[in-house]
Amino acid sequence: IVMAGEGPALHFVGTHEGSAAPSSFKPNVWEGQRTPMVDGIEIVGAAEKADGIEATGTMQITLSRVVIRECRHAVHLTVRNRNVLISACHFYHNTGIGVFYDNVNLHQSNIVGSHISYNGGGGVVSVGGNVRNLHIGTCDIEGNHAKDGPPSANVMLDSRGGSIGEVTITGCTVQHTNKAPDSANIRIIGSGTDASLLRRSGREHTREGNVTITANVFSDVQVNVEIQHSRGVTITGNTFWEGFQHDLVVSDSGNVVITGNNFDRNPRYLVNGNDNAEKNGIVLLRCEDSILTSNVISGVWKQRAAVDVESCNRMQISHNSVLDSDGVGIRLEQVTNSIVSDNIIRDDREEAQRSKEPSLSIVGGKDNAIGQNVLGNQ
Repeated sequence: IVMAGEGPALHFVGTHEGSAAPSSFKPNVWEGQRTPMVDGIEIVGAAEKADGIEATGTMQITLSRVVIRECRHAVHLTVRNRNVLISACHFYHNTGIGVFYDNVNLHQSNIVGSHISYNGGGGVVSVGGNVRNLHIGTCDIEGNHAKDGPPSANVMLDSRGGSIGEVTITGCTVQHTNKAPDSANIRIIGSGTDASLLRRSGREHTREGNVTITANVFSDVQVNVEIQHSRGVTITGNTFWEGFQHDLVVSDSGNVVITGNNFDRNPRYLVNGNDNAEKNGIVLLRCEDSILTSNVISGVWKQRAAVDVESCNRMQISHNSVLDSDGVGIRLEQVTNSIVSDNIIRDDREEAQRSKEPSLSIVGGKDNAIGQNVLGNQ
């Protein structure tokens, strides 16, 4: 299909206004609207605002073996949908977004086994709306940034003006490109909107979350994973490298678990021609009730600290290996009621390269327990 006009080549419009519960369905939805399917086709855009597929008010729309390229948005999910399934698809080189959750009320959606690459506005992007139970698994999601466009991310969850939660991102390669401004592999902005929250608790915004990020490969962006104003995020079993500004930045968030990850600088990747320009490193800023444990953090260069923890409370930082990095190994500033213990913090590079900064630095703060750590520099 060649889409030479404005808007979607295929627009599925249903009338479902309920949830996914069987009791919320009107008979006409099951009788004449359920489970629209698109399988085994290609859509190519031939106009600036041509889109691929849009779904509005549908139940169980299923996209399989679909190629969409040279459009604006590949898949556009609008207003309200339930039980969306996208599998074995290629959304490639579109000017907008690969899969766009556009202020949509959508619970239960799966994006699996697909290639989502070189879309200028982002790969999988959810903005506002009411989104729950979003599963992204075993996909290749790469290069979804425009070098001259606004900042974007391979996966972007932006709760501002709505709420997005209950998300899994598992078993994906999520990479490229550091050449785009403020590029990220995953960016989560959890400051959602709840009209009654200010009255009930004095807070203007929610902290959305309940997100699991596990067993992924991240590289070659400005920030590999960035989390803001979120609660209940688990990051485990991932491989990070080539975070040109940072590998991981978590701010204004709580109940974050970071464990069993590999944050590395692998000499193998000198062939990429970046001449070790990436800095890498972890920043935890204004966070509470979180843990950083059992990670390998190696080769953080040109940062003041490999692990930089500032204005945080009730943190547990333990059993990490923080190795061969410039600056301080683990730095705490105005941290309270926290534990730092059983870490290996050493720089064993050649003497000319070796950091002269202390392995562990504590600036201000109170009521912290500093246990046994293996330190290279006191």
